[in-house]
Amino acid sequence: MIQQIAVFLENKEGRAGDCCKVLKDAGVNLYSLSIADTKEFGILRVIADDNEKALAALKAAGFLSTIVDLIGVEVPHTSGALADILIALENGGVNVEYMYSFAGTDNHAQIAFKTGTPEKAIAALKAVGATVL
Repeated sequence: MIQQIAVFLENKEGRAGDCCKVLKDAGVNLYSLSIADTKEFGILRVIADDNEKALAALKAAGFLSTIVDLIGVEVPHTSGALADILIALENGGVNVEYMYSFAGTDNHAQIAFKTGTPEKAIAALKAVGATVL
């Protein structure tokens, strides 16, 4: 499992920067960052080198934040590779709630995704020979 931090932010100018500054000042390095927004609020999702340290710094600065478990999977840089992974999950009865990519390795992307059934997801991925992180 990969852990991410979800930070709930008001959708107003400067809030994402304020959040990232807190992490910078805490000496936390970011591996990945994603923002999903609505008109009034956003969710900033971060994978960091030290999630516990990041979470403590964010909470101390007044940011509403939590740690969420994700499934990580390595996807080859070939045409259709992500489709094959998603089809395997669907065939395994797994619903992907959201996903995003982060820094990969040689000829592979790394995808993190949230599901309510992580055990089923891992089993479905392993059944097709996927590398689960």
